[in-house]
Amino acid sequence: MAKPKPAVDLQIRYKDNLINNMYSTNFLGLTLDSTLSWKTYIDQLSSKLNSACYIIRSLRSIISIKILLSIYFSYVHSVITYGIIFWGNSPYSNDIFKLQKKRSIRIIMNASSRVSCREFFKKLNILPLHSQYILSLMLFVVQNMQEFTSNSEVHTINTRHRSDLHVPSITLTKYQKGVYYSGVRVFNHLPQNIKSLSSNVKSFKSALKRFLLMVSFYSLDEYFGWISMRDLGTYM
Repeated sequence: MAKPKPAVDLQIRYKDNLINNMYSTNFLGLTLDSTLSWKTYIDQLSSKLNSACYIIRSLRSIISIKILLSIYFSYVHSVITYGIIFWGNSPYSNDIFKLQKKRSIRIIMNASSRVSCREFFKKLNILPLHSQYILSLMLFVVQNMQEFTSNSEVHTINTRHRSDLHVPSITLTKYQKGVYYSGVRVFNHLPQNIKSLSSNVKSFKSALKRFLLMVSFYSLDEYFGWISMRDLGTYM
């Protein structure tokens, strides 16, 4: 039986002052925990969304869907999209998706728990959480394309992936879950006609949002699972 590894006691000082270890800290409204799991922040986010969902449920019977959507975008969508490119790839993000789906979309549509919400997302013009993550992440990539390296800059071999972004050779899981690495993978998997618009942010955003609304991916696995436009029929 392997011996347990001893805890590492870090003593970090600055100008003779000991810097205390912190489990979490708040930075620009995002709570960062010591393991970068985003669990603490997502727990806080869940609490905010539960309050918003309560408001939607309380008002559903007395106001129109149009006004309910205004409340949704003000109190749910705005909260979900803030910083999503950082925490949207965390496994805990599924907790937020469940709230979005079961306690927002179902309430607005007055639907039972047995009915699929995928068509409701399309009808209401709302992106499921992971589709919104893809959209927000891709806008970050195309707006900061100078920070990324294309395959054509790394090698001169003329292949069909020459215009794709170069995937860094790093196996650290935390890095692979991060914005840069995830951004490269998601971008390279976009339909070619959308990738070709990356030099025009407005056109790129419009085309990508139409694509994501059409298919309404429920997870990144669904997104990475499609190979050709024919496969997208699964989500239609």
